[in-house]
Amino acid sequence: MSRTLRKKLIRIIAAAVFTVCLILLKKFAQVNPYILLALYIADYILIGYDILIKAFKGILNRQPFDENLLMTVATLGAFALAVFTKSGDYNEAIAVMLFYQTGEWFEKFAVGKSRKSITDLMDICPDYANIELEGGTLEKVDPDELEPGSVIVVMQGERIPVDGVVIEGNSMLDTSALTGESVPREANEGDEVLSGCINTGGILRIRTTKEFSDSTASKILELIEDASSRKSKSENFITKFARVYTPVVVISALALAVLPPLVSMLAGKAPAWGEWVYRALTFLVISCPCALVISIPLSFFAGIGGAGRRGILIKGSNYLEILSGTKTVVFDKTGTLTKGTFDVSDVHPQGVDKEMLLHLASHAERYSSHPISESVKRAFPDAADGCTVDDYEELPGLGVKAAINGRTVAVGNPKLMESVGAQYHECSHTGTILHVAIDGNYAGHIVISDVLKPNSAKAVGELKKLPAQTVMLTGDSEKVARSVASELGIDKYKSSLLPQDKVTEIERIISEKKSKKEIVAFAGDGINDAPVLARADIGIAMGALGSDAAVEAADIVLMDDDPLKIPEAIRMSKKCLRIVKQNISFAVGVKVICLILGALGIANMWAAIFADVGVMILAVLNAIRCMKN
Repeated sequence: MSRTLRKKLIRIIAAAVFTVCLILLKKFAQVNPYILLALYIADYILIGYDILIKAFKGILNRQPFDENLLMTVATLGAFALAVFTKSGDYNEAIAVMLFYQTGEWFEKFAVGKSRKSITDLMDICPDYANIELEGGTLEKVDPDELEPGSVIVVMQGERIPVDGVVIEGNSMLDTSALTGESVPREANEGDEVLSGCINTGGILRIRTTKEFSDSTASKILELIEDASSRKSKSENFITKFARVYTPVVVISALALAVLPPLVSMLAGKAPAWGEWVYRALTFLVISCPCALVISIPLSFFAGIGGAGRRGILIKGSNYLEILSGTKTVVFDKTGTLTKGTFDVSDVHPQGVDKEMLLHLASHAERYSSHPISESVKRAFPDAADGCTVDDYEELPGLGVKAAINGRTVAVGNPKLMESVGAQYHECSHTGTILHVAIDGNYAGHIVISDVLKPNSAKAVGELKKLPAQTVMLTGDSEKVARSVASELGIDKYKSSLLPQDKVTEIERIISEKKSKKEIVAFAGDGINDAPVLARADIGIAMGALGSDAAVEAADIVLMDDDPLKIPEAIRMSKKCLRIVKQNISFAVGVKVICLILGALGIANMWAAIFADVGVMILAVLNAIRCMKN
């Protein structure tokens, strides 16, 4: 709890105790009326001086019509009635201000709680970076001064200031501020690391790959700062509504206080000014739009903060609102549903065991830097097992040949098998097929494919439960696209698409769904996905490995590249919108009923307090639920 909130809470408690003492004093002791009035005025000033000051400043700034003016007029009016007409009660005036301040405290506490989740994210950029000088001493410099290629040292407990590659050391990184995941990630030599992560283990030396302004942490801060400027339709409506609503109710209250007594006077009856002024003051308290003005923005703010803690960065409450209507999610394949890196997915030996086939193939590929070769070497990383590789030959368009411990091993495509006289056979699996021959005899083949992300199938399943249709657009071949779509359970797919074809296809899907007012979201990660991300109703980018262009074009960024976060984000947006509608319906419904009862003289000031402060507290507490998944 902040110091300001703590002080306000102490003031509320002190005023409440003071009020109880005055009630007891009035009931059980004979006190001079003027002394009692002075004590009540002191109590009123204790609890409401800041509201009086805000109302006075609003009048001076020619912007008087807000809740501060309503509270000031209502409470001072209640005091005046108690003093001059004896038809009111000092306690009512004090109670209105006391409960209003209690509601304000709850609102600020709730905002502070939801803001903390965002300020935690805002704290991901360190103020300095360590560079090593001659003699091994470290000098702290501003991260802005670092150029790509600089070598920095990150000590245990420090945040990585700029994106880079580990050149020395190994450690575990706390990535929770970026991805929302609590499990630390390992960082070894050669691994890419992102700014904002905390080094929880040994010393790391990192060669920077980006400028500070282009690093992950800086981009996240930009997204968070821009989010507050993009308001939802509900927020914009409430803002416009409050501007019109407040002066209308002030004028209505004035009319309620003046017109009925004048009509009574014209009819030759007693005007009953005190009764109608009391009704007007009750009407003012009831009409205060705090519940709507506070709870609606708070709901969206809490929703964005809660999503940010889970590694889902939403660039504005307008996107959070739109996301709730998503009925179709269109996926890019590579890097979105798949890891975007080639790995060995199957090994089919013939005449040798799997381990031997991988063993010989990895040694044959030892000196190749081709991505396919790298995937084979990753599958069998033990290169220091005593094998000797001689007569290495790379054959463009065919594969590689090498003598391994005196045995001639050929690894490549069918043409290479034909050239060495090996009787190969085709594989029914989808992917790149590496055939292997040993001394001219076919030894089997290795399937290299882009591996699915662990949660891709689950993400598609969760989307169908929402329900939402799933579509995949990819530049890959028909065979690969059909295999991935079948394995994940995707409803529709299109293959062999160029970037411009993806834009055409997403426009076709949007036009089909427009008549049903259904939202189409697109999830992608590459530079070629940026135009589609920008064109879709909602663009969702993979933030950890995705390109800067994709992150810039998207409306929502997933910091851990997990597609399972997509249905989670949609569920959170639906929950947030549901809470917003609940608050609007509840606040408006209660106020309309109480306004009618207040105008008829049925509802007194205590009912007005519930209609204003009680509804506001309930709406604020309901809004806090947006932070929970």
